[in-house]
Amino acid sequence: MSEIVLDYSNTCDCVTESDIDAIIPEVLAAKELVDLKSGQGGDFLGWLDLPSSVSEELIKDIEETAEKARSLCDLFIVIGIGGSYLGARAAISALKGEGLAEFENKSGNSPDICFAGFNMSSSSLSSLLDLIKRRRVFVNVISKSGTTTEPAIALRAAYEAMKEKVGREEASKRFAATTDKAKGALKTLADREGWKTYVVPDDVGGRYSVLTPVGLLPIAAAGLDIRKMLAGARAAKENAAVKDVRQNTSCLYAAIRNILYRKGKKIEILSNFEQYLHYFGEWWKQLYGESEGKDGKGLYPDSLDFSTDLHSMGQYIQEGERLLAETFINVLESDKKIFVPHWEDNLDGLGYLEGKSLDYINSIALKATAEAHLQGGVPNMEFKIPRLDEYFIGYMFYMFEYACAVSGYILGVNPFNQPGVEAYKQNMFRLLGKFK
Repeated sequence: MSEIVLDYSNTCDCVTESDIDAIIPEVLAAKELVDLKSGQGGDFLGWLDLPSSVSEELIKDIEETAEKARSLCDLFIVIGIGGSYLGARAAISALKGEGLAEFENKSGNSPDICFAGFNMSSSSLSSLLDLIKRRRVFVNVISKSGTTTEPAIALRAAYEAMKEKVGREEASKRFAATTDKAKGALKTLADREGWKTYVVPDDVGGRYSVLTPVGLLPIAAAGLDIRKMLAGARAAKENAAVKDVRQNTSCLYAAIRNILYRKGKKIEILSNFEQYLHYFGEWWKQLYGESEGKDGKGLYPDSLDFSTDLHSMGQYIQEGERLLAETFINVLESDKKIFVPHWEDNLDGLGYLEGKSLDYINSIALKATAEAHLQGGVPNMEFKIPRLDEYFIGYMFYMFEYACAVSGYILGVNPFNQPGVEAYKQNMFRLLGKFK
């Protein structure tokens, strides 16, 4: 199977085929706004064409820089916040896993990957500086302007630490900046210091930027195949072009979540049974929260990691206030085969599971959970992902981005701005004395 399938049968008590028929004209109208880039925020729909418009020249350049970085370092640091790092972290953690150390990502023969610049914690920054002292480091800083507080502080600290460790000339070989093509503090600094630079396209907002150098360089540095990821995104783009809403996974998802919203569901949970999908959930939360949460509208997006969160949030999902809808990500096949071993004395009572694969047990847990939540009044749908690899990660990125754009237009908001994000910043600047 080369496509992702959406099973919405567990929404049947809330979402009827008549409901879908009724919303289809709105879905198609929203889809036209997206495709023609004619709706609110249409100037930020450059991501639509990325799966096929990223040039061979740029791909080769990114691959060469990633290879050079791997030769220079055993720790690749990504400095960014929000969309500047979540896409890369989602892909890398899904396919490589995350180590137990605070920053480190164990990834075989590739460098460890760590992420910084998304908080202002003294403890986190101290850990980062300690890693710079101990490790061979390459830094990719990602910021359109270079003035966003959190990553700018991390960059100052990291660059000073690198200059102290290896000298300014050598440090300049170990930094790459992904930023504006012509202006801004980071562009000015990168040009002055002779850093390798990549462009954040003007028509692509941060949360839609994973298929630009924003995401592609860190993903390539982690040793992952960005060509395969772009191929998966192209397949999702082809599916998103289908006119039949029921055969268009992105549009079908947008339709169903808007029907659920109109029927009183106010919170959507994205649930997975794969620990490595945790940061994919974080990426999805930003995508939908920042795109739809405005004008007093929108499903509140949350993400949970099962089975862990079944033992913390499971009670509320089952019997709390009935405001919830749920979307499962179900990975159908794993390349890791673990079987429950035999114990002669069967002290733990798991004899009935002996010889069964963990994948099989996990799939039954997902099925049982979906049934229980439906019985408890939580309609749920399920994305069936054939396997976790670069192809299907790329497919998921594009599928959810396209669905988000369509869903936002159905909702009646601009899916590409984020005016509310500025409120905390302005208050912080005032309290810190930036404004006299």
